[in-house]
Amino acid sequence: MKQYLDTVRETLNTGQRKTNRTGVDTLSTFNINYEVDLRDGFPLLTTKEISWKNIVIENLWFLSGRRDISLLHRHQCRFWDPWVNEHGQVPSAYGNFWRHFPLPDGRTNDQIAYVVDQLKTNPMSRRMAVSAWAPGNAQTSALPPCHAFWVLNVQHDEQDRPFLCLHLTQRSCDIALGVPYNIAGYSLLLELFSRFSGIPAGLFGHTLIDAHIYTAKADGGMSEYDHVPGLELQLTRSPRKLPTLRIASSIRSLADIDLILERETDDILSCFVLEGYDPHPPINFKVAV
Repeated sequence: MKQYLDTVRETLNTGQRKTNRTGVDTLSTFNINYEVDLRDGFPLLTTKEISWKNIVIENLWFLSGRRDISLLHRHQCRFWDPWVNEHGQVPSAYGNFWRHFPLPDGRTNDQIAYVVDQLKTNPMSRRMAVSAWAPGNAQTSALPPCHAFWVLNVQHDEQDRPFLCLHLTQRSCDIALGVPYNIAGYSLLLELFSRFSGIPAGLFGHTLIDAHIYTAKADGGMSEYDHVPGLELQLTRSPRKLPTLRIASSIRSLADIDLILERETDDILSCFVLEGYDPHPPINFKVAV
């Protein structure tokens, strides 16, 4: 996918060395923006293989609003384990704040239910925003939300036909490991909200505030966390045709997501079929926690 590879090049070419909370240096650059048209195919990276199962399960987990990771473990997804507390929960889980955003009076707000309702009753609204950034949590969390804020927006094509767009603002962007999953994950969400509303999916827009690549120290230390060689390898690979996503016709509403989560892994994936996904071999990157 050209947009991703261009982002890799820009960060490699312009990134400045920075220290950060992980202790692993990054090459960091500011404010990268691009958009992807889902009408050209589903944007799952082809220059290395990406786990489609992990993307589907994680984003359904987000939509459920759950904090505990028992669901993830049932489907052999372990990527949230480093940030789990002693109760088996992720206090800063995205879906928790999507579905239960804390209000000053002690109640919570279901942002997802609001957005679905607006898409059906007031689709031209410019207020279909969802925030995962709750300051009381984020300012003390071990891992505050990276993809912090997103907005749905309806536009019209030259024939005046509506199409649904999603824009993600991401404050912290791990180019090698996180961003490919973020692109595909939020594109999956866009396709789901398209299904819920009946408005065809269109553009995914992405703003990367601190776009960074983990790298070895200047003296060569921590080389096991160096993502630069793997990304340079990807730049030598030619992108392949994007796959097509087929979502089961039985998935029509937000309530259907809760039902599908109780199924076995293969049954869930049978509802989200990628046709024609032909990636290059995987490249392993070690995560900086």
